[in-house]
Amino acid sequence: MSVRVLLADDQPLMLLGLAILIGDTADLEVVGEAGDGREAVRLVRELRPDVVVMDIRMPGMDGIEATRQATAEPAPPKVLVLTTFDDDEYVYGALRAGASGFLLKSMALDAILEAIRVVAAGDALIAPSVTRRLIADFAGTSGSAAPEPDTAPAQDSRLIAEITDREREVLALVGQGLSNAEIAERLVISAATAKTHVARLFAKLEARDRVHLAIIAYENGLTPGRR
Repeated sequence: MSVRVLLADDQPLMLLGLAILIGDTADLEVVGEAGDGREAVRLVRELRPDVVVMDIRMPGMDGIEATRQATAEPAPPKVLVLTTFDDDEYVYGALRAGASGFLLKSMALDAILEAIRVVAAGDALIAPSVTRRLIADFAGTSGSAAPEPDTAPAQDSRLIAEITDREREVLALVGQGLSNAEIAERLVISAATAKTHVARLFAKLEARDRVHLAIIAYENGLTPGRR
C-alpha cells in the first residue's frame, strides 16, 4: 500500500514540484494540497493522510499551529516540516507541536522522499546536530527557544521508573541522537535487539517517536547538559 501524503505550502510552485516528485514514486501518493495551515487541518480531518509535509510560514494559521492541531486528531498523521528557515525557534516549535521530522527545502529531492517514508514508518527524522540544539534549548543555553514549563516531565519521571537498566542505557543513547545501528555498536548488541529496546521504550514511555524519547531522556538527566 502506498503512503498517503498531504502537502501544505503557500507557494504554488512548491506544491506543484512536490506533487510531481511524489507522483513519480510507486510507494507514495499525494491525496491533497493545502495553501495554509487552516486548510491543512481541514484536509487532515477530511482525507486522513498518513503523512503531512508542512511548511512553517503560511498565511492565517502557520505550520506550527497546524501541526499541533493535526497531531491532536484521532489516529493523527505524521508531520514532516519542510521549510526554508533553519531557525532554532522553528525547530523547537515544530517538534514540540508534534512534528516527527524537520527538513530544509534545500535538501536533495531523494532525501525528502526518503524522509516521508521514514516518518510514515513511525520513526523521527532528526540529525544528531539538531538533537544537540534541542537539548541546548531545554537547558536554556541557546536563546529564547527554551520551552515553557508544563506537567510532562512529572509524568515522564513516573513512567521512566518502570524501564529496565538496559532500556535506560538505550534511552540515553537515543537522547544523544544515535540511530539503532549506532546504539547496537555502542552496546555490543544486534541491531534487531536495539530496535526491540527502542520499541519497548515507545510503549512504556508513551512516546510518539524518537524526538519525544530524546526529550524524555533530557528531562530525566540521561543526556549531557542536564543536571
